[in-house]
Amino acid sequence: MIFQMLTDKFQFKFKDRKAASEILGEILKQRIKSPEDQRNALVLGIPRAGVVTADIVAKKLSTVHFNVIIARKLTHPDNQEMAIGSIMEDGTCYINEKLIKEFGISSRYLEKEKLEQVKEIKRRKKLYGKERELDFDSYVDNRIVILSDDGAATGATLIAATTWIMKLRSTPKRLIIAIPIAPRYTVDLLKEKCEAEVETVITSSASAFHSLEQYHKNFETVNDDAVITIMKKRGLSQ
Repeated sequence: MIFQMLTDKFQFKFKDRKAASEILGEILKQRIKSPEDQRNALVLGIPRAGVVTADIVAKKLSTVHFNVIIARKLTHPDNQEMAIGSIMEDGTCYINEKLIKEFGISSRYLEKEKLEQVKEIKRRKKLYGKERELDFDSYVDNRIVILSDDGAATGATLIAATTWIMKLRSTPKRLIIAIPIAPRYTVDLLKEKCEAEVETVITSSASAFHSLEQYHKNFETVNDDAVITIMKKRGLSQ
């Protein structure tokens, strides 16, 4: 609580994503009391930057159960940074109906954007060389599942990913969304839309939040090569 009050009053900055993820991992260790549950937890990272976060979280929990889950945001036709929704490879999606209505975005554009993002998901899946696909239906059963990203501005990709997870035949023991940074309205949205716990290091006020980058001294772009390196180290790619 004191840390949160200080970050609201002063502009706190992590050294980099690694530092933010280290703190997040320590928080999760406190939330998941049982060492056995920690070791058996499945940690899923959303590419690209979320894979870096998830890798560090998995190390903190001493779990070898790690993989990526690829969700892509659906973007505004005139602003590629604005998420109007998100989608998974099988078509599971989240649509922000309020933004669709507000900006008058056509169904034709939305369907085209969905197809483009599914195409990108398939490209990344092939590029990352995932050789060992998890049988998610049996693997998540009675297991703590941690879905991680390097932060959440709108929460769109996290909503699509958790929706997909909760559609599986098996149910996780606990589903935790773990992100270093998110504005309060996004945390509230995630709690509303997802059947999941939400853990953050910083939950900023709406007025204080402008971007994830503002909370880092170093916020370099994470490229595909960085994801592939992590996958190779974990035996998920050649």
